[in-house]
Amino acid sequence: MTGNAEWVIEGCYADLLELVKPFATEAIFMNLPVHLCQENARNRPWEPHKYETKAAQDDNLEMLLDWIAGYADRDDALSLSAHRAIYDSFRGEKKVITNNNRRG
Repeated sequence: MTGNAEWVIEGCYADLLELVKPFATEAIFMNLPVHLCQENARNRPWEPHKYETKAAQDDNLEMLLDWIAGYADRDDALSLSAHRAIYDSFRGEKKVITNNNRRG
């Protein structure tokens, strides 16, 4: 972070986001409805750095869709409540995105 004037961190882990929050000037909370998150998961390209084949990736799709469905019910570092708490306490510029369009 100190080596760059601008940087972006995508994060699901709220505990890690807390570490960089003091250095951030803007927060964008991608708070999509569950059905859009699941649609994005269904449409994601093959991630060769994670899976040997697209088929291997797709073998995990049902598990991923179930995990996404539980987002609002979890209370861990990967939950809506954890992400909302970070966003609410952030004092810099911030916005919420609730759809797949760039304008939010």
